[in-house]
Amino acid sequence: MKTAEIMANLAAKHPGENEYLQAVQEVLESIEEVYNQHPEFEKAKIVERMVEPDRIFTFRVTWVDDKGQVQTNLGYRIQFNSAIGPYKGGLRFHKAVVPSMLKFLGFEQTFKNALTTLPMGGAKGGSDFDPVGKSNDEIMRFCQAFMTELWQCIGPDQDIPAGDVGVGGREIGYLYGMYKKLAREYNTGVLTGKGATWGGSILRPEATGFGALYFTQHLLHKAGKDIAGKKVALSGFGNVAWGAATKAKELGAKVVAISGPDGVCEIPEGITDEMIAYMLEMRASNRNKVEDMATKFPGKAKFTAGKKAWSIPCDIALPCAFQNELSEDDAKELQKNGCWCCCEVSNMGCQPGAIHYFQNNGILFAPGKAVNAGGVATSGLEMTQNASHISWSAKEVDEKLHFIMESIHEQCVKYGTQPDGHIDYVKGANIAGFMKVATAMLEQGII
Repeated sequence: MKTAEIMANLAAKHPGENEYLQAVQEVLESIEEVYNQHPEFEKAKIVERMVEPDRIFTFRVTWVDDKGQVQTNLGYRIQFNSAIGPYKGGLRFHKAVVPSMLKFLGFEQTFKNALTTLPMGGAKGGSDFDPVGKSNDEIMRFCQAFMTELWQCIGPDQDIPAGDVGVGGREIGYLYGMYKKLAREYNTGVLTGKGATWGGSILRPEATGFGALYFTQHLLHKAGKDIAGKKVALSGFGNVAWGAATKAKELGAKVVAISGPDGVCEIPEGITDEMIAYMLEMRASNRNKVEDMATKFPGKAKFTAGKKAWSIPCDIALPCAFQNELSEDDAKELQKNGCWCCCEVSNMGCQPGAIHYFQNNGILFAPGKAVNAGGVATSGLEMTQNASHISWSAKEVDEKLHFIMESIHEQCVKYGTQPDGHIDYVKGANIAGFMKVATAMLEQGII
């Protein structure tokens, strides 16, 4: 396999799909050496097949706003790879959603799901619907209209969507209600991230953030360090950031910054339980303003407009918001301010220049497909509980999440340890996920 040749062909076939091409490039660069050690992969054209999704559904979503005006958005579901199980991946509602973004997310999801040790393929979906400023009724009507187009493409053993940016428990509820009405099927396994009273798993809302901190903890222990007492800066204030802040504080770290599209809130004495609880209200308000934290807690949180979380001195940086949110300049600023570890909690949260800067300057770094896999792993656990018609305790779910994140870290170490003893977590995660998916594809024939 020649990465440059494959990427040139892919770019010619999919011009302008920058996020998707970036994600493929990163994986192919990591796996090229091991791939070339397996001529059977080359003969079966595993990579050429793996980088293209199985199918893409695109549909119009028409709904009526509170003023009685008809609105139209585009909806998508990209079923990327089912080699190791049914399609699994979130739905994203954000004004920036385009096919390139969802293809990158579906591609990443394929390897992330493989890392979890659970039998789940990769998928992603969503819409360019912007929840910011929308009323609860408008969000309900949009979700119902979205599901009228999506419902025939999904199922508990076919494709199981979950939440993502702009899609939390409220949205999953509206989506599931309409699915039941249309499909007249009352199994609870078709969506994950459900409410606790109708098939949801305990700890699912916290799982992505909790799992990320468990992985970070393993990474630090491997490096002879501990998270207790360390200063943490994280971006975002949605569900993922909320879970990360909750677990970081529980483990003894001090969360000194959260950010949003409007700027950053510095919290010099560390985030409190009251602030963490308020993050949920901020997300539910659909205002998308982190300044609300400083307004709610004057004297404890200081808001600076136009700045990122990475402008605040910290030991550990946790991007929790959006892809490519952390640039090379941000990486340099972080190092200048004393940061020595960055773990991606968002999908592809760091730009390539930032990743290379971290790796070339001795800063511990791990990619999102490993760090944030706890979310989809707990979705897989939710599917298991649904299929068995049981509900596990918080202790049982947390123990399983701990085990999965430890297993993911072990896989990264196994495949990422270099001759000099240094661990390349990017390479380790990519190779581990790739080998599982590639082997399954090979054994199932040319399809």
